[in-house]
Amino acid sequence: MKFLVTGGAGFIGSHLVDNLVAAGHAVTVIDDLNTFYDPGLKEDNLSGIHGSITFRQVDIRKAAEVDAVFEAEKFDSVVHLAARAGVRPSISDPLLYIDTNVNGTYHVLDAARRYGVQKFIFASSSSVYGLCETVPFREDVPLHQTISPYAATKIAGEQLCSNFSHLYGMQVVCLRFFTVYGPRQRPDLAIHSFTNKIFNEIPIDQYGDGSTRRDYTYVDDIVQGVVASIEYNATPFEIFNLGESETTELSQLIRAIESALGKKAQINILPEQAGDVPLTYADISKARRVLGYSPTTKISEGIPKFVDWYRSRQPALS
Repeated sequence: MKFLVTGGAGFIGSHLVDNLVAAGHAVTVIDDLNTFYDPGLKEDNLSGIHGSITFRQVDIRKAAEVDAVFEAEKFDSVVHLAARAGVRPSISDPLLYIDTNVNGTYHVLDAARRYGVQKFIFASSSSVYGLCETVPFREDVPLHQTISPYAATKIAGEQLCSNFSHLYGMQVVCLRFFTVYGPRQRPDLAIHSFTNKIFNEIPIDQYGDGSTRRDYTYVDDIVQGVVASIEYNATPFEIFNLGESETTELSQLIRAIESALGKKAQINILPEQAGDVPLTYADISKARRVLGYSPTTKISEGIPKFVDWYRSRQPALS
């Protein structure tokens, strides 16, 4: 098959591209290589992938750039991962998030429609659940309130996907990712940031008392779910949670990183951040039943794997 992966130079995207290319598929990656974090890291993510891959530097906010990609190549499936990510920065610059995550998603969907793509996978987020009181979070729970612009843009993206599926017969799957981590993780995310600071004996910032809980999901498990969703074709539109369906307290996470590094964290305790939710917890029974999704990497295994990858990238001590 021929795939378009938007945001394919990023953390999750590059792992997916690696998987698709290894399976013999042709992949075109579009990514704007923006400076939210070092673009060189994104270039490194793709540099080790050998196979049928084409890279185009494209900003999905620009409809003409997106259109040119679809005009030049015919795709069987689109996996739309490109987005401005992160709750806290979305509060500082909500218009950037709306432009990229809503308008950009529309541009990709509309080009896919006009150029006859039948399968569209959209990367959503556990953030859409907001302060949901039904735990663990189920896909059929009514969502009445998000609490950050990032979350609002992701639920808007799901709604656009639903529109295109209903109006134009496009088969669409929306995947709600739960706190993904692993090799190549963005340096601003908690596990990578904590690991880097503890390793270099720099104090880390802990927001709140350490009791917030997250459903941390290893990137290989996410990729497994994405690939399974590509193969799914029973209904025109579906939403699936992709998580581990286990929660880890922030204080436990810090202890796990300390243990894997063999170093103690210096902790600055700060007030809770606006927009952060106290809990994410995926009910993955639907994905298990329908997609055959079966996550295998517990946090107790995933953190040491991540730390090993982190150490492998540090300069050798003289």
